[in-house]
Amino acid sequence: MRGIDLFCGCGGMSLGFQNAGIQIVAAVDHWETALTVYRGNFKHPTITLDLNDVQKSVEQLRLYQAEVIIGGPPCQDFSEAGKRNEELGRANLTVSFAEIVSAMRPAYFVMENVALTLKSKRYQIARQIFKAAHYGLTEQIIEASLCNVPQQRKRLFVIGELDGRDNALKPLLESGLTTRPTTVREYFGDNLGFEYYYRHPRTYARRAIYGVDEPSPTIRGVNRPIPPNYRPHPQDAALPEQAIVLTTLQRSYLQTFPAHFSFSGPKSHLEQMIGNAVPVKLAEFVAYKLLQYQQESFGILNLRK
Repeated sequence: MRGIDLFCGCGGMSLGFQNAGIQIVAAVDHWETALTVYRGNFKHPTITLDLNDVQKSVEQLRLYQAEVIIGGPPCQDFSEAGKRNEELGRANLTVSFAEIVSAMRPAYFVMENVALTLKSKRYQIARQIFKAAHYGLTEQIIEASLCNVPQQRKRLFVIGELDGRDNALKPLLESGLTTRPTTVREYFGDNLGFEYYYRHPRTYARRAIYGVDEPSPTIRGVNRPIPPNYRPHPQDAALPEQAIVLTTLQRSYLQTFPAHFSFSGPKSHLEQMIGNAVPVKLAEFVAYKLLQYQQESFGILNLRK
């Protein structure tokens, strides 16, 4: 299956789908710093393109004859960590994604975003566009820590099948999940070199120090040192002096990027793109389920012939 990754960022979704056996033939983004990282890790073409220009996007992307379009439109306007204001502009890219899919009509699409997207006005517009283009939709919120990702991270995946049934992939997506969340130690083993680490909270009413015998909290787009006046939270796993601050690369590992994946660029940009990325193993899980569904559907069609 040939795929195009829209809003590819630094490549978490692409790598997961590629690992599962889907051939990524092109990737698109408008953030040149992220594309520089992407190009350092993938060989297929990358395109710098403003996907709000739907007509231009469709003209260029049709050349690649993709069977599946994947992508994660910017989530900040929907996210609990953001302002949750759909009028800021980035939420419009969810509608643009739907318009591009509707115009290109691939056999499948996969759109990833934060769980709150389901309640957004822009997604309801996008949903109407998908349905008008005759896509059956499976809308599933998946907890990453149940997909062999050592991180608690709930994400919405919308999988569309041209002329398909709604919720067709739901049983597959609910199968194969782990029975309990994956811990940091379980994923990395005993070679971490630390037991506790600091994750800067959105508010100091929340805990900030975690241990490796639990899944990581959601990796965000900021990474700050422990403030000298930090007051321990009752639920912290340890005292501040026992904790480290994760490096940029360690944060990428919690997003299940492999050690050989290279990152270059300004530190603040790297932290943001890593925090925004789809965990590789989560994308891989969804891609395997899509391929399994495609193969099972193909088998059923052959039996009917």
